[in-house]
Amino acid sequence: MRVDTVGVADYDRIRVEPITGSIGAEISNVDLRDLDDEILDEIQDAWMAHKVLFFHDQDLTQQQHVDYVSWFGELEIHPFVKNVEAHPEIIVIESTPESFSAAETWHSDVTFRESPPLGSVLIGRKIPKWGGDTCFANMTLAYEMLSDAVKEEIDGMYAIHSYAKAFGTGVPAEEVEQMRKKFPDQKHPLVRTHPVTGQKSLFMARNFMLTIDGMTPDESRSLRHRLYEQSQIPELQCRFRWRQNSIAQWDNRCTQHYAVPDHGGGHRRVERVTLVGDRPV
Repeated sequence: MRVDTVGVADYDRIRVEPITGSIGAEISNVDLRDLDDEILDEIQDAWMAHKVLFFHDQDLTQQQHVDYVSWFGELEIHPFVKNVEAHPEIIVIESTPESFSAAETWHSDVTFRESPPLGSVLIGRKIPKWGGDTCFANMTLAYEMLSDAVKEEIDGMYAIHSYAKAFGTGVPAEEVEQMRKKFPDQKHPLVRTHPVTGQKSLFMARNFMLTIDGMTPDESRSLRHRLYEQSQIPELQCRFRWRQNSIAQWDNRCTQHYAVPDHGGGHRRVERVTLVGDRPV
């Protein structure tokens, strides 16, 4: 198996260092509190090229966090996850010794929406002494590495995504049905085309996908699990070690991510601002 190194371009204002041959780059020589259009354009170009960007030592206030992400588009307010009262665009993902949690499945975010998010910018506020890394996978390369037979099989197929698979557990049935009226199940293509780069990517979310449209349950389960395995190929991945005031910025349309739940009783708090996306095609 061979993975080609991602293209490395020259930038005038920022420093871009790829961290693997398939996904991710660390951005330096930039202060996200002090930006201009030229720097932001270079960040956008690097983002599209590397799919996930990492920054360190970015001591942003919550307002500065919101302001930075707003440059890239309209902000989304998550309907189910705890947010910051003064800044409803910010959701809090927190794990403490008393309440341990982690998104420990490979997934894209909020695919139960008609228009899933474009991407997100996550900042580390409280980071444990060890553990709690986040892994990212290149789903464009995941698609490219499929056999021609599988590509032919899945091109044009759709999967059904439901909020209830992740957020309906333990909720009374009548409440689930009420919320389903507000967030009806969505049918999204298994292979989507990126609106900026034109590249094809596998588009899946294990925590929201119910079935593949037009298949029996057994057929759907078999194909879904074969495709889920693509995210788990190490050559498609990078792993980010958090520090306080580190930032991860990922393109939700062509990546998946996985929060590694290995920080034991350590306190981990990260805050996320998410961009409204478009309907997958």
